[in-house]
Parts: sequence; C-alpha cells; structure tokens
Amino acid sequence: MAAPARWLAVNADDFGFTRDVNQGIIEAHQRGILTSATLMANGGAFEDAIRRWRAAPSLDLGVHFVLVGGPSLSSPGKDLPPTVPRLAQALLLKKLDVEAELRAQMERILAAGVRPTHADTHKHTHLLPSVLDAVARVASAYSVGWVRRPVDFPMTGPAAKAPAGTRLAGRAMAVLRNRFHRVLGLHGCRTTDWFAGFRMTGRFDADSLVSLLCALPPGVTEFMTHPGRCGEELKSAPTRLKESRERELAALTDARVIETIRTEGIRLVSYAALDARAGGYLP
Repeated sequence: MAAPARWLAVNADDFGFTRDVNQGIIEAHQRGILTSATLMANGGAFEDAIRRWRAAPSLDLGVHFVLVGGPSLSSPGKDLPPTVPRLAQALLLKKLDVEAELRAQMERILAAGVRPTHADTHKHTHLLPSVLDAVARVASAYSVGWVRRPVDFPMTGPAAKAPAGTRLAGRAMAVLRNRFHRVLGLHGCRTTDWFAGFRMTGRFDADSLVSLLCALPPGVTEFMTHPGRCGEELKSAPTRLKESRERELAALTDARVIETIRTEGIRLVSYAALDARAGGYLP
C-alpha cells in the first residue's frame, strides 16, 4: 500500500518589509523550496516586492495582514499600535477599526494586480478573537480561500527545541484552536491540516529543517519561514529577525533539504494549486 500523501506549502512572511528581505524571498523561491509569500501592504518595500514578483510570477502570493507596526492604510498619517499588547488595548478601547484597516490593505494589494490566494497576520494577531472575526470576514469577502492556522504540529528532535517563552505561547495558541476553526468554518475559509514554523522562527538551519521534513504528517502542511538578505536596510529596521533570515535562506536552498523533499516523497504545492478536494481542513 502506498504511503499517505504529504503536501507542503512553504511560505515566506514579510514580503514587502525591506528590499533585502524581498531579495532573499525571491532567491528562496528560485533556488530552493519556497512556494509562496505573504505581502505586507503597508511595508516600506511593497512596490519593490511587486516589481520582483512580476519578474518571478510563479511565486504564489497571499496577504500578510499587519495590525502591529508601520503606517495605517485606513487612516493616512497615523501609525498602527507598535506592539501586540498595545493593539489589544486599542481593540478594548475601540480605537482601531480592524476591518477597515484589513480592507484597505487588501485593496492596495488588489490595485497592484495581485489576487491573494491565502492570508495570515503579522505576529499572529488573528489569534485575538476580534481580529480573527475580521480576518475571516475580509478573507471571505475577497474570496481568499485559505487562512493560516498558527499552531505547530507535535514534533520531536531538533525541530522541537524552542525557548520556554515560545513553547508557552504555542500552548496558548493550542487552547484557542477550537474557536479558530469554528470561526473560519462559519465564513467558508479553509486552513491546512497542519502547520509548522512558530517554534522554529529565527532559529532553524538545514539539519532541523531535514528533521522537520522527515516528521511531516499526511495531509497538507504549511511551513512558515522568514528568509532574507541581511543588508543595511534590514539591519536598521525594527525587527528581531535579522541575521537569522540569512540562515533561513541558506536552509531553504540547501541541497540536503531539496534532496529530502525528493526522497521523502513530499509534494511542494502553492495555495493556488491546492485542490480543495485533495486536502485542507474545513471545519
């Protein structure tokens, strides 16, 4: 009997953040296993990302909704809350119209000629109930069929190692999983069967990636990544992920990783190519 099929969508977050991040994402797609990227509509290098994508249109694009950091697109001249706690405070005090901001970001992406196939959020803010509700409504309204489920599947070995704070956050995400699936189901949004990458953010290399690939469960898995080139623009940007983006790029293009995809019989897929009948969790 043939082994159960395993599909893998490898996504790069932060497309449009800086030009050196954009460069690394395109390299990871052209030379490695990256299949898709999610666009930051309010990113400082958004137009550069669009230009690079037009030269590499096989890269599947989604939307990386941003509610933390950077300029607001729904309220020109204003900035979004700088941190997740400040975002939560703004939501509690009703100082931010989340749906209006998400729609403004989506409209900018559409105006650039992109039809997003999937959605996720910067810093996983759609785990906040009111943000998840808005993301699901907007995704449904714009026919974006896939929304990220940011809960890692159980892992062992090098891929499972993570700082205590990251492990604790992962457990908190798991607690919210049932509501997450229920809300997506109400709006007809699909999510992958499995997800990986939260615990590995900023700290994976080729060895741990090979370990992850060998442990992939049957079905459709999304692997979240943050590759990039660490040039002067990124070094001066407000992010903790700097040199680690170079390491992720090296892992995604490593010959051992590419060979493991082949020997394990894993099928790399884009969201555009995923057939709803072939996999994907619909609550």
